[in-house]
Amino acid sequence: MTSPSCETAIVIGAGIVGAACADALAARGLRVTVIEQDAVGSGATAAGMGHLVVMDDNEAELALTAWSLALWKELAAGQPQGHEYSNCGTIWIAADEEELAAARAKAHTLAGHGVACELLDPAALYAREPALRPGLAGGLLVAGDGLVYPPKSARILLDRACTHGARLVAGSVVRIEDNGVLLADGNRHQADIVVLAAGSRATDLLPELPVQAKKGHVAITDRYPGFIRHQLVELGYIKSAHAASGESVAFNLQPRPTGQILIGSSRQFDTIDLAVEPRMMRRMLRHAASFTPGLAQLNLLRCWTGLRAASSDGLPLIGPYATRRGLWLATGHEGLGITTSLATAQLLADQVVNARSAIACQPYLPSRFDSLVRAHA
Repeated sequence: MTSPSCETAIVIGAGIVGAACADALAARGLRVTVIEQDAVGSGATAAGMGHLVVMDDNEAELALTAWSLALWKELAAGQPQGHEYSNCGTIWIAADEEELAAARAKAHTLAGHGVACELLDPAALYAREPALRPGLAGGLLVAGDGLVYPPKSARILLDRACTHGARLVAGSVVRIEDNGVLLADGNRHQADIVVLAAGSRATDLLPELPVQAKKGHVAITDRYPGFIRHQLVELGYIKSAHAASGESVAFNLQPRPTGQILIGSSRQFDTIDLAVEPRMMRRMLRHAASFTPGLAQLNLLRCWTGLRAASSDGLPLIGPYATRRGLWLATGHEGLGITTSLATAQLLADQVVNARSAIACQPYLPSRFDSLVRAHA
């Protein structure tokens, strides 16, 4: 592990995870260079829905998301309008008794970890969200969840890093070397540590990484204030989010602070083509309208796609990596990159300076995939 005496760091990628890592490392006194080939906060950061949500599929995911939400609330409190932060909360929708049982189990898990939540019977559900279709079994309200506009948050984090001496370099990394990188223009940059935070592009530089791209479609409506008040997600979303093959859609609506409605979500494998696919978009929109029939009458303004970087076991890779001296990873967050960016950055920076973190780092270490690294070597 890198010693506490390291002084310089390169961060590859200025999306939300890279910007957060730059901020955390610079705050600890490292001289940070951030290298980005596009705009700050572009890529998956710009394409994502911006939700801040506690997820509990396993203990490690719950620990990382819960810690990160606490960090987000602290960060956003300073300038909520700058982040376009909204503490809208999430309602997990139970379509039937089986899903209502899953909501009860989820409530038990979250409450056991100090996360405030409330089971909703049908009357309480429709009192909060009358646009939902009749006949739903209930839901689970997680009031502490929220949302931000990720490109703005990435810019704020990077600007804060720059106030601590970080600098931004425009360029494309073509090779990671021992304690450094080679850019497409032939320039080399050296540092004590190199942090790869390039999302789905990480495998362009490290093909052996157990990370694959998941394509997703998103759409946004005109302004309809009050149409919904919470982020609405079907409990079936969890199955979709962790699928390892095929195509899937799930109901996920967000009320943006602008009054617009953000509509997701879909997942596709084996493609990195960012073109919007009308077939997939229609399927996603029809599914969303099956939960909120009035959605079909709203005007869509824009639709787009993005690529999530998904690890093979569903947890991000955060920590040192064995293939190059000084190389560290912060990638593989799938659909939780916005949510977990701040905790990822703190966890990585604490490891770099040998400090104790609020949660254990072991579940996220890239070394859990050492057999893949040895096979590639």
